[in-house]
Amino acid sequence: MSFPDDTPVQAAGCVLWRRSPVDGGLEICLVHRPKYDDWSHPKGKLKRGEEAAAAAVREVAEETGCTARLGARLPTLRYLAQGRPKEVHYWAAEAVSGTFTPNDEVDRVLWLPPTAAGSRLTQPRDRTLVPALLTTLHLI
Repeated sequence: MSFPDDTPVQAAGCVLWRRSPVDGGLEICLVHRPKYDDWSHPKGKLKRGEEAAAAAVREVAEETGCTARLGARLPTLRYLAQGRPKEVHYWAAEAVSGTFTPNDEVDRVLWLPPTAAGSRLTQPRDRTLVPALLTTLHLI
């Protein structure tokens, strides 16, 4: 099945957060993708027939090893990826369990305070999700 070039690629992800095991402060998980050498929020394309929320939870598990508890919807990011429009649907999600194991897609994860996470994100569009998370969690 082919799609016109202007049909957006559908993807989903999470701004994954936890309370620091050291000081209880908020930490946001970023993933490093060696293919792009970038830092981003965990996300990925929807499988055929998959709902965006299910894809977001699946992608978090695949990329970070964490089980995520979905929270509020966050803004949907729209941009061009390899010349095609892409829509990434995001949720706030708390990491409730799990352990990271490096894989071909993601070789590192970082848990950072919000300001440091915003600075580390490679794409400026991804940075807009940090204050959106803080607003959702009633921290700003």
